[in-house]
Amino acid sequence: MLTTHQAVELLGRAAVRRHLKQGRWRSLSRGLLLTHNSRLDHDQQLWTAVLAAGEGAHLAGHTAMIAGGVTGLNAATAGATGPNAATASATGLNAAIASGVAGLQAQPIDVIIPARRTPSTLIKQLPPDMSRIRVHRTTVLPPEHRQIGRPPRTSLPRSVIDTAAWARSDNAAQTVIMIACQQRRVTVTGLAETLAVLPRLHRHRLIAETINNLAGGALALSEVNLVALCRRHRLPPPVLQQRRPDADGRIRYIDAYWPAYRLQVEVDGAHHMTVEHWAADMLRQNQLWIRGDRILRFPAGLIRTEPALVAAQIRQAIAAAGPEASTSPPAQLRTTTAVRTDTPGRQPNAAPP
Repeated sequence: MLTTHQAVELLGRAAVRRHLKQGRWRSLSRGLLLTHNSRLDHDQQLWTAVLAAGEGAHLAGHTAMIAGGVTGLNAATAGATGPNAATASATGLNAAIASGVAGLQAQPIDVIIPARRTPSTLIKQLPPDMSRIRVHRTTVLPPEHRQIGRPPRTSLPRSVIDTAAWARSDNAAQTVIMIACQQRRVTVTGLAETLAVLPRLHRHRLIAETINNLAGGALALSEVNLVALCRRHRLPPPVLQQRRPDADGRIRYIDAYWPAYRLQVEVDGAHHMTVEHWAADMLRQNQLWIRGDRILRFPAGLIRTEPALVAAQIRQAIAAAGPEASTSPPAQLRTTTAVRTDTPGRQPNAAPP
């Protein structure tokens, strides 16, 4: 990738014209040259997006997250559409399209520019094999939110916050934040500091609540939803990821625990329905009942679709503890930044890796 000005300075105007006329080089748009005649690869598309967007442009959002090393962003979370979008990797979507996979729409490249500028007209002149460029404008892009790279991009905390703000749904916004924290690419403190200078950001309240829940020990999106449910229905806040030894002396982690009422709540993903996990869950639940704890189990989807029902059962379990229950407040939430999402690979009640 070269600008026309760079190419002329290096080789001279006549040599540049000769390369273009003989088909060895491609002209992508006015002022942008590709020094071969094949399709644009992924890195070249990123450079093209930044150069075409003009002065002050940086890769942003999910594009900058991927460039910064975050993995596991699926195409639906990143904003792709089409019948197969939910199963496509955001990093491999354009490659899949180039290989002939039907039913997918090319993943756009997110670029951010200063609000004082209008999007460059060069973007409309780019060739068909170039992914769509999605230009965002901002009035807030301090030096600490910019990262020198090839090409330049926003810092990882800013990229995560922007991706959450631009996501297609609240659920996708929370998932993006948790994935980045799970992979230890960002810290809760870094996200909070970045959000603090963006008071007018879309979904500001949701993003702030998600960050607070992560600081409080939530390790899955389902646990974040459970904490939000307790807050809305005025239930006592639980201790998240409580460490408890099992009958064999191994340390297990309880999703949510109310020690004053000896009440446990487990939020089960789809993998709990397998025969192996189902039997293990039953045996562990028997041990908990033998020791005198109450335990409630809810599928993760029910917390989102029937929150009133879940809240009512938790309230009834707390009331059933009776006057003999301790009135002391629950222990403070254990602070952690190790975050997981509900995936089939997670062992129920097991210590995180």
